[in-house]
Amino acid sequence: MKADDRLPDPELLRQGGFRLATRLFAPGDIRGTEPQLRRLREFAQEEDPLADAVVAMFRASRGKGRALFEQALEHGIDSVDNPPPELKAFFRAVEATPYWVDPDRVERGARAITRTGLLGLFPLGDMSLMGGYLAARATKPLVGTGNIEYAASKRLVETGIWWIDVTTPGALRAGERGYASALRVRLVHAHVRAAMNRREDWDYEAWDRPVNQVQTAGTLLLFSLVYVLGMQLLGVRYSAAERADILHLWRYVGWLMGIREELLPATEEDSWRLLWLLAATEFIPDEDSKRLAAALLRSHAEVGAGRGAIGKVLAHVSVRVHSSISRLTLGKQNADYLELPNDPIAQGAVLAAAATNFAAETVRRWVPGATTVQERVGAIGRRRYAEQLGKLFRADRSYARHMRTEGKPAA
Repeated sequence: MKADDRLPDPELLRQGGFRLATRLFAPGDIRGTEPQLRRLREFAQEEDPLADAVVAMFRASRGKGRALFEQALEHGIDSVDNPPPELKAFFRAVEATPYWVDPDRVERGARAITRTGLLGLFPLGDMSLMGGYLAARATKPLVGTGNIEYAASKRLVETGIWWIDVTTPGALRAGERGYASALRVRLVHAHVRAAMNRREDWDYEAWDRPVNQVQTAGTLLLFSLVYVLGMQLLGVRYSAAERADILHLWRYVGWLMGIREELLPATEEDSWRLLWLLAATEFIPDEDSKRLAAALLRSHAEVGAGRGAIGKVLAHVSVRVHSSISRLTLGKQNADYLELPNDPIAQGAVLAAAATNFAAETVRRWVPGATTVQERVGAIGRRRYAEQLGKLFRADRSYARHMRTEGKPAA
């Protein structure tokens, strides 16, 4: 393919979102071609037939199917006597682990994420979630169910706990917590998809199929490549091998969640090229993007707040810090559109913290045993966060509340 066959940079990469990260880290020319864009858009009409069939079975069995799903999730499909054909097909596919999955690399990727402790929650919320709101078509199911606006803080905490679950060392083995969390969220997507498909006001021409393959692949990219970029911009020094292992972990998570293998990046360069295609076709915000961004900021305030006057100060600081990270990474144009607060002092503090992190990371790389210590400390911090906020917000790791979604605001 000749260089001049490639399309020019899309507006997002040229004038806003991920602009700094693209200049610093992109591996050369990542532009796609018109045929590649057309092929990507074909996946916007594809859903997840295996998961959709299981959800339809749940609905027909009036709750009995969910119990069978949980049994198969914990003990394997062979533990279920005469399983429904939909459930059997789903788990037979899930249990047929692809040849390219390397358990050692998945484990190393989890350790690389774990050693950064709770710092990883910042790019998770401020780049992955906030950046995802720039994709207007992908936000329609969120607005339709009401899960973000009406239960924003709980949803933010549950997303953080889910992220911890799937990135904990050993958690993606069959039957473990991360493995179960990935498959449960896959069914949540199928429930939301079914609810949106039952709505008379769903605009298929403008919004594509609800929770389609392009959107789930885009979400995965936000949790993988964009997360890595966010951590690097915050001063974390990931080696090339660590970045590759983190992306490998998320490739397997994406496969568990029903994303077509053709859309699962195998390398960092693949991830960058997919980011370009998504930027050219999906990252186009609208008014719903603003509503969801405002709800996310309110969530940061609620999660970061304590009691009394100190609580109000902490809530204010939390919003300013998270907004500053979003501004520095998503770009001024996108941040202004999302109506994120512009606080130069907070942005300066974030940059100073990133410089401090970078210096500490440089020392870590030269001190024997320091990386192992950080992995242990990070694991403790992540576990305590999940336990404390899980109790405070009554987080539901079974996602039963989300699986009852019928297209109405969820409590």
